Amino acid sequence: MSITLAFDVYGTLLDIYGANEKLKTLVGDKSLAFSHTWRDKQLEYTFRRALMNKYEIFSVCVSEALDYTCMYYKTPLTKEEKQELLNAYRALPAFDDVISSLKQLNDSDYRLYAFSNGSEEMVESLLTTSDIREYFLGIVSVDGIKSYKPDAAVYQYFLSESAADTDKAWLVSSNPFDVIGAISAGMKAAWVNRFENKVFDPWGIEPTLRVKNLGELKDKIDEYYMSQ
Repeated sequence: MSITLAFDVYGTLLDIYGANEKLKTLVGDKSLAFSHTWRDKQLEYTFRRALMNKYEIFSVCVSEALDYTCMYYKTPLTKEEKQELLNAYRALPAFDDVISSLKQLNDSDYRLYAFSNGSEEMVESLLTTSDIREYFLGIVSVDGIKSYKPDAAVYQYFLSESAADTDKAWLVSSNPFDVIGAISAGMKAAWVNRFENKVFDPWGIEPTLRVKNLGELKDKIDEYYMSQ
């Protein structure tokens, strides 16, 4: 069976800080710190909901995290201003290396899937807006199992939905928690580290591969299998 690649969407294919220009107009020089807190809270809320078995769709986590961030920075945005930011989060731009890399992989014998905490409807819209939907065989959303990464059941759900061979199934993600989760569930994983200041969690579970951008991915995976 061909190699299956499960691409994380937020932060791996799409720039989660793509809404920063809109943020600057609303919160000024707090925009960078604001955006990082907003993202961190989104993830925290997914972790907590998964552990508590209190699942809500990802857009709810994004909205609740925005409410928290506004309170934390004492930035009382109006309902309309918050909606502008939420709308911007539904139209995030792809990183510069994404389209050419997906085309290269798609033209080779790889099976590409988008694998996300976002709902299928959200991810479908994001991929279409960023002009990369055509490269994927399908979208696998955690909404189908009502939990969140890094719950082991989520990765097993991906393997089932994509009919992937576990030995040839890879997660591709910029999020260390996601990489560790996939490897713990029996998949292989490539960590995409575009930024030199990022640190991989020292849990004793290492990525199968490390790449600085998606352009390195095909050659690194090919080299991996040649060395086995």
